[in-house]
This record gives sequence, C-alpha cells and structure tokens, in this order.
Amino acid sequence: MHKILGTLAVLLIVSYPAFGQGRGGGGARPSGGIHGFGGGHIPAQGPSPAEIAPRAGSVDHPHGGGAEHHGPDMAGHPAAPHVHHDDHWVGHDSGRNDPHYHLDHPFEHGRFGGGFGRGHVFRLEGGGRDRFWFNGFYFGVAPYDYAFCNDWLWNRDQVVIYEDPDHDGWYLAYNTRLGTYVHVQYLGT
Repeated sequence: MHKILGTLAVLLIVSYPAFGQGRGGGGARPSGGIHGFGGGHIPAQGPSPAEIAPRAGSVDHPHGGGAEHHGPDMAGHPAAPHVHHDDHWVGHDSGRNDPHYHLDHPFEHGRFGGGFGRGHVFRLEGGGRDRFWFNGFYFGVAPYDYAFCNDWLWNRDQVVIYEDPDHDGWYLAYNTRLGTYVHVQYLGT
C-alpha cells in the first residue's frame, strides 16, 4: 500500500509542471486563438487581389487623422486586419488604388529575398513600428497601419512575410501570436 501511495505521489509531483503550462504546450495562448484567428496559426498563402471596393460601414481609424478602416468582422475579433483559421484575410480589400499605400518609388530599397509564407517564420529582434528587423532584414510599418501593431512584441514575436498583390512596394507582415497583419516596406539589409 505504501508503495502505491509513494508512486502516486511521485507521479503527481512530476506531472504538476505539465498542468501549469496550459493548453497547447509552451505557455498560454492569446485569447484570439479560441475565436478562429491567431494562436499560432500560419496562413498557407497570402491574400488574393481585391475584387471589389471597400464595403460600406467602415469606422474611423484607431489613431485618428480621418483615415478609415473596417470594424470587427464578428464578435470577439479585433478591429484590425487579421486572418481566420480558414485562411480568409480580413481587411485586405481596398484594392490597387488605395491612396494610403501609394509609394512614389516602390521597392526603392530593393526586394525582400528572405522567403515568403508558411515555411519562413522569423523572430523579431528589435526596433519598433518605424523600423524593425530580423535576420539582418529591415522593415517599416505603413503609417496608416501604425495602430494595428501597438501590441506587437518587437523583440520576440514571430512574423511571416507575404507579398501584397494589390499595393506595389508593400509586403504584409503577419504576427503569428496575434493573427493580425500590417503593411510593411522593405528597408534593406
């Protein structure tokens, strides 16, 4: 009887740390993971080119200035561009002529050659929205998207870069933790 109780006690002590980690292994997932976006999901590919003009009912951009972006697409989702777990890109529908993403000199610092999509996950190494980097590659967030990266962790979040099919000179940086993305310009190495 003492052997059984001793073995049970040892098993409980050894397994205790596993219970403390939460679901999914390494730490707590962001709340978005249970709502069909974020939580480590990586889209298989970037968005398709926009087919229609922005929908009616857009809301003021969170950082002001009269710019507009869409509100949440459903309850529990952010009022920021994001990707559903079925790889539907929400908020990338303004089309080629969106003046917020116009660049007089697209790709003026060259083109990003570090790899695109699911097979190329990069850990942010520092900086902020104006200039951040990973693996010796430097990027800057589009001013129109500044408010959408306020909760990014610039020294540890993981991002995946996708080509933007609508806006010349821009790429899309997808944050795997949050499930949100922003337009970014490649600034070189």
